[in-house]
Amino acid sequence: MNSVFFRRDVSVTDGAWVATAVSILLIFLFRIFKFRFFSSPSPSIADYVSHAQIQSRTPRVVSDDDLKWLIQNLEERNEAAEMWEHVIHKTNNRISYSAKCCKPTDGGPMKYLSVTVFEDCSAEVLKDFYMDNDYRKQWDKTVVDHHQLQVDSHTGIEIGRTLKKFPLLTSREYVLAWKLWHGNDNFYCFTKECDHDMVPRQMKYVRVSHFRSGWRIRRVPGRNACEIKMFHQENAGLNVEMAKLAFSKGIWSYVCKMDNAFRNYVAISHTPQGSVLSALTLIVKVPSELESQTVDVTVSMGTNRGEEILTQVAKQKKLLRKPSKKLIAKGLVLVGGAAICLSHGHSALGAKVALAYLLTKLNKRATPLKQTTHNTSI
Repeated sequence: MNSVFFRRDVSVTDGAWVATAVSILLIFLFRIFKFRFFSSPSPSIADYVSHAQIQSRTPRVVSDDDLKWLIQNLEERNEAAEMWEHVIHKTNNRISYSAKCCKPTDGGPMKYLSVTVFEDCSAEVLKDFYMDNDYRKQWDKTVVDHHQLQVDSHTGIEIGRTLKKFPLLTSREYVLAWKLWHGNDNFYCFTKECDHDMVPRQMKYVRVSHFRSGWRIRRVPGRNACEIKMFHQENAGLNVEMAKLAFSKGIWSYVCKMDNAFRNYVAISHTPQGSVLSALTLIVKVPSELESQTVDVTVSMGTNRGEEILTQVAKQKKLLRKPSKKLIAKGLVLVGGAAICLSHGHSALGAKVALAYLLTKLNKRATPLKQTTHNTSI
């Protein structure tokens, strides 16, 4: 009899162990499934660098044709066929900034053209500062994360992933490819969107679908200063008018913060790590046929047209001191656009922000609404 009970106990115990083992196995498989499909932890920098060194060949996503296109836009060769709007012109004793925008006739994202002039600096150091993504994460609080994905030692193309946060909105994910060129007395960089196997799309981020950006750095003739002229166009899923509004009201503060970071960069002799393979270390020479196209361009929007822009703005303010009914109506249209702008869950908040801003400008009676609508522009 005891042996019977013993067998029963053993069989019950064995069944319990089997059930426990199966439960543990199911939990383990569930955690693996959840980890694989519902979470996307970012690989370490070492993982990215090793992957970049192993896979040295990348598609030729950035080419000399992109550089040619960038030079044409920086030199504003098609400006006569486009309607550009002045956005901002600010200056202090260390830095000046000018920007304008244009709505493309083909219906693409808004285009921005800006010139920033840094006093008392060299083009080489300014170029290193702009390309130092690790240092940018220290001073640019909009950058949540940045990792190098791949570098092509043959073409000089680098691919990376950046996460940027936007107030009240979902973080934007940028998967970009870029390349650098150096000319006789200037530097160029062009960046565009791309795809990469290491960065699949995730629901928790908004992937920027269109990105065209580039700059030229050169010395300002006759001065111990350098300018960086930048062309920028992207589709980050933001309403155009609200993006212009945020740009015009926040860009000068951002530029001043960038200038402080640049001065600290120079003071601590911060230089990029030469041992890390990057587009900066693989910079190539501007093709001779493109270099010859730039020698005749000497007029800079930021250095020579600054006083002209300020004069035009002053005249507009003098003529439009009091907002008319027509301007108020246009301002209300902007508020309506704000309600559409944050349609991904924040439409009411966007309308309230725009309405509060509009009423503030009307009460101050200092800046005409027409100028606010057109002069507000990432």
